[in-house]
Amino acid sequence: MSKTRKIYCARLVGRILLFAGCLVLWRWYPDSFAVLEGWNFFRQISPLHFLWVVWVADMVLQIVPIRNKVPLGSQKLFANRFKPIRDAIHYEALKRYIESTTKAAYKVFLIWCVLILVIGALYSAGCFPREVLFMISVFFYVCDLICVLVWCPFRLIMKNRCCTTCRIFNWDHLMMFSPLLFMGGFFATSLVVLSAVAWLVWELCVMMYPERFWDHSNAALQCSQCTDKLCTQYCRKLRNDH
Repeated sequence: MSKTRKIYCARLVGRILLFAGCLVLWRWYPDSFAVLEGWNFFRQISPLHFLWVVWVADMVLQIVPIRNKVPLGSQKLFANRFKPIRDAIHYEALKRYIESTTKAAYKVFLIWCVLILVIGALYSAGCFPREVLFMISVFFYVCDLICVLVWCPFRLIMKNRCCTTCRIFNWDHLMMFSPLLFMGGFFATSLVVLSAVAWLVWELCVMMYPERFWDHSNAALQCSQCTDKLCTQYCRKLRNDH
């Protein structure tokens, strides 16, 4: 197991514990969730502030170039992670690849929008309080690493080899925080806005620097150059077969 995968496994355990901790707060310390309303974020201190800081830091690391500690799959949009292949890039093939993966990506986007609209409709109908919206986002926070380390349902649509080559790797925070769209207040709005910025930076780089996102133009994305080794067992088998 690679160092990066070990770190991610530890992070998954940490996220599960955070989810459990939020459940405890909701059950026995409901006043902690008051910071979710309006400008209460600045009026009292809550354990949820810690989670907000962690989430903001995670998103900042996605929109600035970091050489170490952040997986290549998340940082491949930046020039410092681009290793041009020796052969000339086949730009027509690159164009077809980007078009294909972008179509698949927006299929995922539409499916996710339907899910979020259902959640929003249930919330608007009074089926559950804002705390549930928050807990859904924390649950998605856990699921994000399950997708990386165990199994990713989006791979059925994206057909990507691994997370390193995934077209939607940095969509994670936008997807996690999308339920907070319906909540309002500084806590939720700040997270949604920053996640949208991270998503926009990613999408702009796909359009402006498509060669950074294809393993036939960026050698850093090839299995032989992989340093993260975040692969699931399926992907490790695939790598060995090649």
